[in-house]
Amino acid sequence: MRPVRYGISIPNFGDYADVREVAALAARAEEAGFDGFFTWDHIHYTGWMPGGPPAPLPASDPIVALTAIALATERVRFGPMVMPLPRRRPWKVARETVTLDRVSNGRLVLGVGLGFPADEEYGRFGEPASDHGRAELLDEGLEVLTRLWAGGPASFKGRHMQLDGAEMLPGPVQQPRIPIWCAGMWPGSAPFRRAAKWDGVFPISATGGLCTPNEVRAVRDLIAARRGTMDGYDVVAGAGVDALRGSRLEREYADAGATWLMYSPYGRAELETLLAG
Repeated sequence: MRPVRYGISIPNFGDYADVREVAALAARAEEAGFDGFFTWDHIHYTGWMPGGPPAPLPASDPIVALTAIALATERVRFGPMVMPLPRRRPWKVARETVTLDRVSNGRLVLGVGLGFPADEEYGRFGEPASDHGRAELLDEGLEVLTRLWAGGPASFKGRHMQLDGAEMLPGPVQQPRIPIWCAGMWPGSAPFRRAAKWDGVFPISATGGLCTPNEVRAVRDLIAARRGTMDGYDVVAGAGVDALRGSRLEREYADAGATWLMYSPYGRAELETLLAG
């Protein structure tokens, strides 16, 4: 059984909209012994601020935030958790991610998913928001992205995207590629068939809450059945502060096959609890 690693994944809006402060928090997380510091990727998010009705929240660009995190830290893994790849051009993402991987000496992890909620991330900007259409764009985007990472002239012809001998240099530090973790709502099948092809999975409960250890075990078993081996593969479990190191719940997640526990403090008070140990 691989030892469990511990990560923090914060929104890119609300309390965390200031990139300089996010970089300082990442450095504190590294000092506190965390293994990863990640940020969400929302382009438009409606939520609640104290004393007011629901409204668009102030936000930062996640690529800029990730650059600041990379430069403020030396050890932790970092990345978007997760990037809605269907609303991005994968050749631009290829250039951004390789640059981040190189500036951090190979510490980037790319988390990807369809993006949620679809009406905020896509529909509000006139982009198609159907699950099926976004899934096609995600799969083609991953194919384009990894071909560009590989170096040499890359060609691809899909339903939505194409490459014609495109070549991007330099390549990433990490080989054979920057690790890709795929998010998906559990229970489900298509997101986890996709995740089995890549390097990690981040299941999210369809109820809107965190996956239980039993749900994480079911995800792991499904992935293992499709891959045949879990060697080098990451299973990321979303966790609350009740699953801190040494707790009964932390052990249950580890027994279920989780290789990472990911804490997502929506507000600063919970984050301060995590950083305090």
